[in-house]
Amino acid sequence: MAGLDFEKPIVELEKKIQELKFFMAEKKIDLSLEIKKLDDKLEHLKKDTYTNLTAWQKVQLARHPLRPYTLDYISMIMSDFVELHGDRLFSDDKAMICGLAKLDKKKVMVIGHQKGRDTKENLKRNFGCAHPEGYRKALRVMQMAQEFDLPVVIFIDTPGAYPGIGAEERGQSHAIALNLREMMSFTVPIVAIVIGEGGSGGALGVGVADRVAVLENSYYSVISPEGCAAILWKDGAKAPQAAEVLKLTGPDLLKMGLIDEVIPEPLGGAHRDVQKIALSVKETILRNLKELESLDKEELLKLRYKKFRSMGVTG
Repeated sequence: MAGLDFEKPIVELEKKIQELKFFMAEKKIDLSLEIKKLDDKLEHLKKDTYTNLTAWQKVQLARHPLRPYTLDYISMIMSDFVELHGDRLFSDDKAMICGLAKLDKKKVMVIGHQKGRDTKENLKRNFGCAHPEGYRKALRVMQMAQEFDLPVVIFIDTPGAYPGIGAEERGQSHAIALNLREMMSFTVPIVAIVIGEGGSGGALGVGVADRVAVLENSYYSVISPEGCAAILWKDGAKAPQAAEVLKLTGPDLLKMGLIDEVIPEPLGGAHRDVQKIALSVKETILRNLKELESLDKEELLKLRYKKFRSMGVTG
């Protein structure tokens, strides 16, 4: 598995261990002691690397091409998924997944950004950057959830809403703004999980939730580090500095009261053990839904309104 720049020593050591194991099996030579020493060294190297990640390194992990995406989580933790298509105005946006599903026999409406694994799929999914029709589709299915009293589960993973001319002509900003307003008024529980990138209004357009959780190596920010660096320093290469000042990682977001919890990831990132992170995400969703469903609708709306109105307030 190819690693990120800061993971190269780990990848090289893993490769060496695999080569020794292959050599031992092929030549019938006992190298178990040497392999154990290297395994111990690898474990220490992983802990030292992944427990001291910078904000920029976490951004890189959030963008890792092997990281689980929305459809991966749906297939791993949900059943009976039926995808719903189209915004009834223009087209179906492949960057936004919407549909009905069951989560431990609990019926839910699920929404999420979807990226691609290769160039062809990324072009189809527009790299997870939704168009106005994507946000209108999301709103349409949330209105359906309201009609049938179904909780809403949202997976956020986008560098931002698509900024192209066509998207602007079709009302990108209006579509996002309308979602912000309408999501504040729904009387069904809404739980959102940032599973990778949480960029700008593209993320917030489906992010007005009663509970917002962020995976340990995900980020949630008003702008990407590269965009921030280009604006502040006129130099995209200063993205690592921008990532630090943006305070976009889970612990900083939690401290500022912008999210409700951070979901720990397997050592090395969610892609290192997808089944483990899927179970953690499932537990988080079910626990929060159980708490939210114990509230009456008036209290639910009151707490959601208070949650977002208190953001940025100091003293």
